[in-house]
Amino acid sequence: MINNREIMETITMIKEQNLDVRTITMGISLIDCMDSDINKSCEKVYNKIYKYAKDLVSVGNKISKKYGIPIINKRVSVTPIAILLGVSGGDPLLYAKTLDKVANDIGIDFIGGYSALVQKGFAPGDLELINSIPEALACTSRMCSSVNIGSTRAGINLDAVKLMGQKVKEAAELTKDRECIGASKLVVFCNAVDDNPFMAGAFHGIGEADAVINVGVSGPGVVRNAVKNMPKDASIADIADVIKKTAFKVTRMGQLVGVEASRMLDIPFGIVDLSLAPTPAIGDSVAHILEEMGLEQCGCCGTTACLAILNDAVKKGGVMASSRVGGLSGAFIPVSEDAGMIAAASSGTLTIEKLEAMTAVCSVGLDMIVIPGDTEPEVISALIADEAAIGMINCKTTAVRVVPAVGKKDDENLNFGGLLGYGPIMKISKVKPNIFVNRGGQIPAPLNSLKN
Repeated sequence: MINNREIMETITMIKEQNLDVRTITMGISLIDCMDSDINKSCEKVYNKIYKYAKDLVSVGNKISKKYGIPIINKRVSVTPIAILLGVSGGDPLLYAKTLDKVANDIGIDFIGGYSALVQKGFAPGDLELINSIPEALACTSRMCSSVNIGSTRAGINLDAVKLMGQKVKEAAELTKDRECIGASKLVVFCNAVDDNPFMAGAFHGIGEADAVINVGVSGPGVVRNAVKNMPKDASIADIADVIKKTAFKVTRMGQLVGVEASRMLDIPFGIVDLSLAPTPAIGDSVAHILEEMGLEQCGCCGTTACLAILNDAVKKGGVMASSRVGGLSGAFIPVSEDAGMIAAASSGTLTIEKLEAMTAVCSVGLDMIVIPGDTEPEVISALIADEAAIGMINCKTTAVRVVPAVGKKDDENLNFGGLLGYGPIMKISKVKPNIFVNRGGQIPAPLNSLKN
């Protein structure tokens, strides 16, 4: 039973510690929207998304009002569009514009799934879609894109890695008059998951049901407050325990919202992703949690260890609270979206090299990092390869979402606004990895992929 103390505690979390449901994301399969005529396929795509998701925003608002729980974003994810393009052929931008139009018409914040899965090679439609990504992101406002270039079972497609370095740079160049925002909506994955509700990497996996409701919760401020209230001489085991208990409470709230949205929309409930997703708001920072654990500033020695403790405790608490935990679930470390990360990067304490080490133990990877605008595509490709290697070897999801600050000086910021925040330009090694990147081929899967 929920008692009065727990109710008041939750109210305090919401009002004073930035607790929210970051997103309700409806995943929709577009497999039955395939057609050899791309115009007919686009019509089917629009109609199906509209049919299922037309009430998503209003339902989210009703739940928020009923329970007093902020629900920040309402989103849709769809089957990777490259699969449809392989059947229809034609101009992939027609799909991009269709997705953006239906997103605008139903009033959601983002739609994800302009995606391709090329970890083991290129199927029909994959190259055409990937080559169109920069222009697609430049001509749309609510659409996000992702490409999976590696996995533990398949290895890493180095040809795709090379290509994605180019596309990240092109996406930034085509939107340089808008703070290079195109690159902020493009994620390159290794071991991408099928049920991730968070943008920009969300897509609806081909093994998923026809439609599902996935919920992404967030509570860095709540966790920080819990750790802050611990005695300064508390053991690290005690710190992990209080994080675990806090994650339990946050996940339970997400489960409530997911079940209610499922009932009201008559669509099956999928998963709760309990990732600690920060915002630029003061008091809503993953970096500040790490500092409350005992670090002078995020990025100093000990940061990776503290992040590992945090990530593990969050997962354990979530699993206790719900049998529907999925997605990525852990701690995100996007620089531009986290006030503490921004401060640490600006002071020079937090570097890209340290962030790369941290990605070995967190939920995703090098996320929302602003790099110099003159960074060569081959350097971006090599960065993607490094991060994919961490994911491949460690059997975990890793990703790269970097934004080349085209047209900006190295002491300037990019300001994306909203949840995407702002970020300082971080230094990156410009020593050339070109021969490696241009070798192409498939990086073999590691020995630990042989599990059958």
